[in-house]
Amino acid sequence: MSAAPIRLAVASLGAIGMAVVEAVQSGRLPGFEIAAVSARDLEAARARLAPVASDVPVVPIAALEPLADIVVECAPAALFGEIVGPFVAGGKRAVVLSVGALLTHDDLVATAARTGGQIIAPSGALLALDAVTAAAEGEIRSITMVTRKPVSGLLGAPYLAEHGIDIAGATRPVRVFAGSAREAARGFPANLNVGAALALAGIGPDRTTIEIWADPALTRNTHRIEVDADSASFSMAIENIPSDNPKTGRITALSVLAALRKMTAPLRIGT
Repeated sequence: MSAAPIRLAVASLGAIGMAVVEAVQSGRLPGFEIAAVSARDLEAARARLAPVASDVPVVPIAALEPLADIVVECAPAALFGEIVGPFVAGGKRAVVLSVGALLTHDDLVATAARTGGQIIAPSGALLALDAVTAAAEGEIRSITMVTRKPVSGLLGAPYLAEHGIDIAGATRPVRVFAGSAREAARGFPANLNVGAALALAGIGPDRTTIEIWADPALTRNTHRIEVDADSASFSMAIENIPSDNPKTGRITALSVLAALRKMTAPLRIGT
């Protein structure tokens, strides 16, 4: 007798949320059913959902938790606590994309520890988080990440406005930030979730060093990571093809699907 499908809620219906819904509805992600969806504009979400899942309820964020076993959070970072909080408080799981928000919501990790809930951060656009996680079981001496993005992928970041940095007319690469992962997550909440994930996997947000460059010649988001540990020294580089949203790589949505698939797969590869 097969197990009942896992009831999945999707919070936000952008490129990532739609990819999850389409994968479940098409049967490419077995073992799950879409229980409910939420978005800032509920009517627009219903219209977007209609061609692939017209029978799925579209509800306010507060109504998601009673309907589902697990939530995929792929919404603006400001909604992180509102989405994730009820699930972990109920001893449930949350797959989160706004990883940077965890740096200001560490109380939710404590809640999950108390209730038996779990917060899952997929690898997203970052290569080899498994290696960093493994190295962290020993001693990591330093982690540095240099991120280069097309100008359009950084426009609107709070850090740029606060420091009067205008990159709209940039004709050459411009370094717009150098500092800790904590500072990067605060100043670039829609851009540097990869930096927060790297920091949480390794030596923490205050010891992880981040550089961010705006490069008008680029069409892809690029990340290069250097890790020095007692078990290994290694570097990693990845170029991500942007999705419809220039701030998000296509591989991010695929990473969510891979994380969900591991929950029900008979064979699991990777840490």
